[in-house]
Order: sequence, then structure tokens, then C-alpha cells
Amino acid sequence: MDDLVLRDPASGFPNLTADQSNPLPRPLRVVHLVSVSGGKDSTATYLKALERGKPFQAVFADTGNEHPWTYEFVRTLPEKTGGPAIRWVRADFTADIERKRRYIAEQWPLKGVPADRVARALDLLHPTGNPFLDLCMMKGRFPSKKAKFCTELLKIVPIQTQVNRPLLATGHTIVSWQGVRAEESAARATLPRLQRSRDVDTGGTVWTYRPIHHLTRDEVFDLHRKHGVAWNPLYDHGMNRVGCMPCIMSRKAEIREIAIRFPEEFQRIAEWEALVGECSRAGLSSFFAHDKTPGEHQGRADIPMPGIWEVAEWSKTSRGGRQYDMMLFLHEEMGTACNAWGACE
Repeated sequence: MDDLVLRDPASGFPNLTADQSNPLPRPLRVVHLVSVSGGKDSTATYLKALERGKPFQAVFADTGNEHPWTYEFVRTLPEKTGGPAIRWVRADFTADIERKRRYIAEQWPLKGVPADRVARALDLLHPTGNPFLDLCMMKGRFPSKKAKFCTELLKIVPIQTQVNRPLLATGHTIVSWQGVRAEESAARATLPRLQRSRDVDTGGTVWTYRPIHHLTRDEVFDLHRKHGVAWNPLYDHGMNRVGCMPCIMSRKAEIREIAIRFPEEFQRIAEWEALVGECSRAGLSSFFAHDKTPGEHQGRADIPMPGIWEVAEWSKTSRGGRQYDMMLFLHEEMGTACNAWGACE
């Protein structure tokens, strides 16, 4: 597609064909692939690829746990910018669920699970078509900070198997554009702007490129303004980050905002908690981990974890959950909409 050379010195992207220690084959067939999530950073990355003025592809991994506004944002981004269409991919856990069904039928009775619960799990455990729900039902639990399998299985693996490897298998080199910024965390600050890896299945080369690594949050929003692209409206409704709605990593303030502004999302999660619990040998499952809220349940296997609505109530409190925050109720009554990226920070 091109020679893999970015002419803009500010991009920090070197002439890779000059790497004599690891020369690339010619003629070079390169695909620049931008990962889009619907958030501010991936959108800024998409806009940076547009500024480069050369062909690129874009991909969105649909987790099945996104807000409708995010889906709409991703669908309309090419139209708003004149950029390339965004390919949607989804994880498929059909085979995994079938293996789990066999395990439940064969092993649960041996582990003392009552027959009626085994029958109930087998009756419910079928693919729903929603990747997030299917994954959690198959595992009998939701992801957590210590077992964060959601990103890998819902985003990374689908992109690798459905997009990257078919390209690598046909001799292409991939430049994977990632919207990662140093300002986000100490760990991300140490990541290089350009990183080479080799796919173990195909032997193909993948260059990970982080074009906005040096940008601040404000500069990311400035890039939206420069291109006349309105950011995902969730940022204007109390959300600090856009991804899963809600995310297992959501902080107390964000949980509170979702509970106030988007209670239908919590109702969906409450229904998922019931389904996942029925597919768990323990007979119950909570979306948030045991350490999300204070209480006797922390570190206990004999006390049910707080469900999504209990966590929502806790998010409205202050002083370690001992009393309700009256300023919150004033905010809720007045219906104030804070701008998450600007004046309220």
C-alpha cells in the first residue's frame, strides 16, 4: 500500500525500511490499521491517520456492553470525517459454551450441585449473540481487576483472528495505530511510541504505533475541534472514559453518574447478574468485585456480594458509605449536566 514511511517528523514514526538490522521485504505490502472504540483517544488517533493523507483501515471490536450513543458515534464517524468505513468485529463463544455445557452436565453432579440447578444452567447456557454476556455466562462470572479477561477476549483476540491474521497470512505487514497516552498512567508512560512484534501463528510483522502518546487530554479534545468532530456525548454526561457501560473498573463517581443518568444500563446488568449466576456453580454472580464496596462481604465466600443496584446506592453516599451525599441529591434534582472534559474538572 505504501512504503511505511511517515514524512511528518512530528509523528515520531521513522523510516522503517532503513532498519538494516531487520530489513523489510520489498515490494512492501503495508496496512495501516486504526483501532476505534468510540472514545476520545481512539477518535483522535483516527483523525491523526486522516491527517497523514494516505489510505488506512479502521476496526471496532463490539463488546456487546456499550452505550447506544457509543454505537451511534462509531457508525457515523466516517460520515462526519470523510474517513474510511469502520469494520465491526465480534467475539463468538459458541464452541466455548458447548464445551462448558458438557462440563456442567458431566462434572457438576460429581461436585454435589443439585440436579435442578444443573438442569437450570443447561437450560440457560446457550449463545445469546451478545459477546459480553456469552463470555460471562460461559465463565460463570464477570471479569474483575484481578481477572480482567474482557479486554483480551472481547477486543484483542477478535481483531487478531478476524482482521490481523488474515492480512498477515497473505504477506502484509500491519501498522496498528493505538490511542494510548502517557498521561493516563505510569505504566502507559513507559510504552514506546513505536514497537515491533511478530505474530506467532503467521510469522508476520506487526508494528504498534501510538501517535497520540505525547498528547494531553485537552489536546485530544482540541484535535476534535480542529476537525469539527463532536466527541462522544457521554463525556458531557459525567463519563470520564468511554468503553463498556458500565466498566468493571468504573470509579464511584462514574457509577453514581450512570445510576442517575442511565439507569436502564444498570437494569440490563441486573438481569445479566441473574443469568450469569444461574450458570455459576456458586449459584450467584455480581458484576462488581467484592472489594468495590465496604462491608462484611469483603473476602468472604459465604456472604453474597452486593449486586449492581446495591453498588449504585453505595455510590450515592459519602463518609465511607455511612450517609447519603446531600450535594448529590441537589445535583440530581436540578438535573445539572457537567462537562466531563472541561469546567467541572
